Amino acid sequence: MEKTNWVANYTARSDFILVGIFSESKHPALLCLVIFVAFLMALTGNTILILLIHSDAYLHTPMYFFISQLSLMDIMYISVTVPKMLMDQVMGMNKISTTECGIQMFLYVTLAGSEFFLLASMAYDRYVAICHPLCYPVLMNPRVFLLLASGCWFLGSVDGFLFTPITMTFPFCRSREIHHFFCEVPAVLKLSCSDTSIYEIFMYLCCVLMLLIPVTVISGSYYFILITIHRMNSAEGQKKAFATCSSHMTVVILFYGAAIYTYMLPKSYHTPEKDMMVSVFYTILTPVLNPLIYSLRNKDVVGALKKMWNVERVFHET
Repeated sequence: MEKTNWVANYTARSDFILVGIFSESKHPALLCLVIFVAFLMALTGNTILILLIHSDAYLHTPMYFFISQLSLMDIMYISVTVPKMLMDQVMGMNKISTTECGIQMFLYVTLAGSEFFLLASMAYDRYVAICHPLCYPVLMNPRVFLLLASGCWFLGSVDGFLFTPITMTFPFCRSREIHHFFCEVPAVLKLSCSDTSIYEIFMYLCCVLMLLIPVTVISGSYYFILITIHRMNSAEGQKKAFATCSSHMTVVILFYGAAIYTYMLPKSYHTPEKDMMVSVFYTILTPVLNPLIYSLRNKDVVGALKKMWNVERVFHET
């Protein structure tokens, strides 16, 4: 009997408590509904975009292949955090085991890291397409863009395998309340009773490197793209190139801005409430906005959607 109680007490102590954003809300039921609707919108929008790109031969290009990878990442990204958060609110539970916390952290870090490098690959693709259109079929052949996409996933997984084991092996002897709605690395580190300063410096340097390399690629790509667009004689070509690039830059600013705040600003700028709001922005809102940005502002995607809609309508009428 004593042994059973000891195991139960140890298990209880080994669980983390996710305080979450609902505890900060005056209307948690309404907030839960809004997040659920946003979750469905993200799943629907990104799934439709993937199906369109896969089914329409006109969209079988490197640019749309990268967009489909971005949509896949967004589906996985939002699915890592939101279902657990909504289920906890509905069932009145807010515990997460150490194993579940580690898995959630690994998936989140992997997907975030992969998306950093994917956005850089997308910028390079646009640079080659606009600045070197004649060489585009050679420089961005299937082998190259598949290698780039695979590299993005690999580098993201390296981050996951690097940060997750180190973070989860720290002793946690303080309150096990995570003031967040998922197991994000900085939020979990705050619970450690050991000195994490050296690891935080290491993590900061890694994040700077992870952000610096893609930002350099993106900045350089768009610098040459803007010069090329300025030199274009065709007004239609300028308009199309600017529309494509502005969509991508919108996604870059949203995603990188939130990441810089979370991982690069000093602790004095952070509070649990601000951290959760920023995390809501890039874990929930960005996956919702991405398919809208790449579909509503893209004539090719809108055309493919209309074509699919017309085929389905004809099929139902017959």
